[in-house]
Amino acid sequence: MTEYVSQVANHIKREAQKVIAGQEAVIDQILICLFAEGHALIEGVPGTAKTLMVKTIARIVGAEFNRIQFTPDLMPSDITGTNIFNMATSRFSLRQGPIFTDILLADEINRTPPKTQAALLEAMEERQVTIDGESHQLSDMFLVLATENPIEYEGTYPLPEAQLDRFLFKILINYPTLDEELLVIANWQAGFNSRRLDAVNLDIFKEPGVINRCREEVRSVNVEPSVQAYLVNLVRRTREHPALLWGASPRASVALLLAGKSLAAMRGRDFVTPDDVRDVVHPSLRHRVLLKSEAEIEGVTPDSVLEEIISLVEVPR
Repeated sequence: MTEYVSQVANHIKREAQKVIAGQEAVIDQILICLFAEGHALIEGVPGTAKTLMVKTIARIVGAEFNRIQFTPDLMPSDITGTNIFNMATSRFSLRQGPIFTDILLADEINRTPPKTQAALLEAMEERQVTIDGESHQLSDMFLVLATENPIEYEGTYPLPEAQLDRFLFKILINYPTLDEELLVIANWQAGFNSRRLDAVNLDIFKEPGVINRCREEVRSVNVEPSVQAYLVNLVRRTREHPALLWGASPRASVALLLAGKSLAAMRGRDFVTPDDVRDVVHPSLRHRVLLKSEAEIEGVTPDSVLEEIISLVEVPR
């Protein structure tokens, strides 16, 4: 049954490699979010192909794509849209904002004030927006992929915990390896241009409903009670760890469940193993825990705490 999800994922990854050099783990994590109906926060230094990666995946799956460049003067209506009075008909009509799309790239989301960041909250959780008291449904595929820059914090607005918790994953993008960077240079020398994505011979899905079918199959993936207990124990351990001021909420347990199901389906299985859960712990939880200040001073990171917790929690047989 879930072979279909695996085939779709492999096709997307294969086509994406025509544009993106390396970054296989990052692409996998974006696909986990896409199939699990969860949003992702992508963090990486400028120039590591965050925007290009999202545009490429959207193009391969045949999704409508919009990008918003978040700036300090961006208003909520710039995201959601607004009602405009039509003089000819003497009626108001909705001018839809860029949020009315399948895949939304929220570029440098931490550069806009909290009021504008909050405009995404309802959309991310409810798949709808409310404009002048009227609710408008968003696309069934609706997915927010938000980027943020880990440097140049001056003039930025850190995302509040309530909004961070809405992201299924926090994905970290590192610099490419030497071989990957050499491949980037070779591709550009051979004529590749990221601003002309249309010129790349991508095999785009023509069949409608591919992603919806994948999501249906992911929902049917089975998680045994022992694996459910394992993922809950991982989350609960974060609430007891001495280096953490706050642990992960029950929403984190749900995130581990959904991400594990998505990864299992991508691996061609209709059941989740402890390995599937363990492989999604870091992107699922790193943004849901808060370090104590003294731990930060000592160089402790959320990922190092999670690695320790993984080593301590008994794995079901």
